[in-house]
Amino acid sequence: MKLNLNRRNFLALAAAGATLPLTTRLAMAQATPFNFQASWINDAEFAGYFVALDKGYYKDEGLDVTYLSGGPDVIPESSLIAGKADLTLTTPDTTIKAIVEQGAPFKIIGAQYQKNPIGIVSLASNPIKTPQDLVGKTLAVPPVNVISVEAMLKISGVDRAAVNIVPYAYDPTPLIKGEIDASLDFTTNVPFTIQQAGVEATSFLLYDFGFTIFNDTVVVTTDTLAAKRKEIVSFLRASRKGWEENLKDTTVYPPTFAETWFKGTGRSIENEVFFNTAQKPLMEAAGGIFSMSEEDIAKNIEALAAVGIAATREMFDTTVLEEI
Repeated sequence: MKLNLNRRNFLALAAAGATLPLTTRLAMAQATPFNFQASWINDAEFAGYFVALDKGYYKDEGLDVTYLSGGPDVIPESSLIAGKADLTLTTPDTTIKAIVEQGAPFKIIGAQYQKNPIGIVSLASNPIKTPQDLVGKTLAVPPVNVISVEAMLKISGVDRAAVNIVPYAYDPTPLIKGEIDASLDFTTNVPFTIQQAGVEATSFLLYDFGFTIFNDTVVVTTDTLAAKRKEIVSFLRASRKGWEENLKDTTVYPPTFAETWFKGTGRSIENEVFFNTAQKPLMEAAGGIFSMSEEDIAKNIEALAAVGIAATREMFDTTVLEEI
């Protein structure tokens, strides 16, 4: 598009801008670009960020946030290394594994989910209620999550060789058809999808059987933390405000995103309301959204040690949360 501005037009536009409130003009002039990489497609998992974007909470903090949607082909940590994102959400096992084995310069500075929502989903007609129930059964697991399942089995004293683990492509159809006995899924979402197919599902969290790790851990590089600490604190403050607003009533905001953030995902708003409601108790903590208590950090370190991932306290930085 060609933009023609003569002196008269320029002065007219400048005069119009001058009539804006001082706070608005300052925000426009001082907003700092900040790129946020999500870990999955646009769904209720990110509702608090959508609220913060739509209500201007980030702008109030002086940030111009670019939201980068995730998906099955997106590796969140790679966006940090490539300089594409300033901050992302990850699973602590993959992040810490990268720190230990590759010397990745990551810091975990918060946790969206205090209890990991990933669990074992099965049909009520053929229920899998404990890790021991998986013996002799076929369990579909996304490749990225195999390590989590192996950790849960080891902690529960179940022989890995006794469970037939097959690849999973985030589609509950094989479970509904009885082609597998269970799948590893977000318990906040997939049971609803199965229910919509006319079948009742049951589930349990890996967290409740020893694999006590966070999920959607908030991760930055050490360089970004040093260079953009103020912006990171501002991002977390605005995001916490967005989540607090969203969780006041989990039925309110998903319908408002139907033609914006949730458009084109192929999932119903009823599904997103179910998800939003189910995730609330997994996120809330005495220290507020994103908090990481010393007790919970210790649980993460212990659970990861069970599968040979040597996490240390230094990999978790709680000082940023103290500034919110």
